Amino acid sequence: MLLTAVLTPAEEGGYVALNPETGTTTQGETVQEAIANLQEATALYLEEFPAHVGAHPLVTTFEVACA
Repeated sequence: MLLTAVLTPAEEGGYVALNPETGTTTQGETVQEAIANLQEATALYLEEFPAHVGAHPLVTTFEVACA
């Protein structure tokens, strides 16, 4: 199953990883570790809630003017 991973730098270091289709979130010290942790967390989630996978999200960017 192909799912989406959204990674953002964490304030304390490392990365926070989110799977928007299931809402699972985790973290890791490196991108690779964050993705591996997200794979594990998402697999465990899907074992418990197999029917709760949403459609692939549309990922884009937008700009906000800061004062």
